[in-house]
Amino acid sequence: MGKVWFVGAGPGDPDLITVKGRDLVAGAGAILYAGSLVAEATTRWADPACEICDSKSMALEEITAWLIDRATRHETVVRLQTGDPTLYGALIEMVQPLDAAGIPVGVIPGVSSAMASAAAAVESLTLPEVTQTVILTRMEGRTPMPDGEALRDLAQHHSTLCIFLSITLLGEVRKELLAAGWRDDSPILVVHKASWPNEEKIIRGTLADIRDQCREQKVNSQAMIIVSPALGARNWQELKKSKLYDEAFTHRYRRGIKKELPSE
Repeated sequence: MGKVWFVGAGPGDPDLITVKGRDLVAGAGAILYAGSLVAEATTRWADPACEICDSKSMALEEITAWLIDRATRHETVVRLQTGDPTLYGALIEMVQPLDAAGIPVGVIPGVSSAMASAAAAVESLTLPEVTQTVILTRMEGRTPMPDGEALRDLAQHHSTLCIFLSITLLGEVRKELLAAGWRDDSPILVVHKASWPNEEKIIRGTLADIRDQCREQKVNSQAMIIVSPALGARNWQELKKSKLYDEAFTHRYRRGIKKELPSE
């Protein structure tokens, strides 16, 4: 019986897969990749004899049946998933049938589109004395939100919000944020296909105009929405600096230098 590895392929750029993920692809006897979201180029390290299949037309039962069948024939089977398998990846739904079949599984983390989007826009999701919290969430759609996790409830913290799977609901996102006390001129960032070569789009705006901007650029899928009080900090005239790199801060690798107060 072989082992099934759930490998995070990253946000789009094939080179953003981890080294361990790439090595598993190279050594796999069979690979099932989510072709609607994962670039086929991510399979380029596979052995020519490797069986490669696209799962975009498969239902859950077909996916798990494929993985179970190939695990009886190959030592290493890879399920390539977009971003990180533990975020919105139906990981547990796929693992349970494998557990029931006695097939060992492993998970290799991947770069999330949230981090890739912030990187593409050269933004920091946290900033000293501005926000130290990042919330990964989504708008309610066909999948209902649990009690207490409505966007307006989470947005009341006024920390960084990375909103997945919600680009077609920008009107509702705005309503929820306004209800939570955000202003219409609050900055918002939308990144379409973060890191995808020649396909990435970075759209900056406010709650008031971001929906129109996305419509103009025909962005209606595969986009990350980031709302944060730290957006645009690169251009701020004044910035609270990290204590870690303050010359007066002492830690185990460096003794701080006390600043002399000016004499009167």
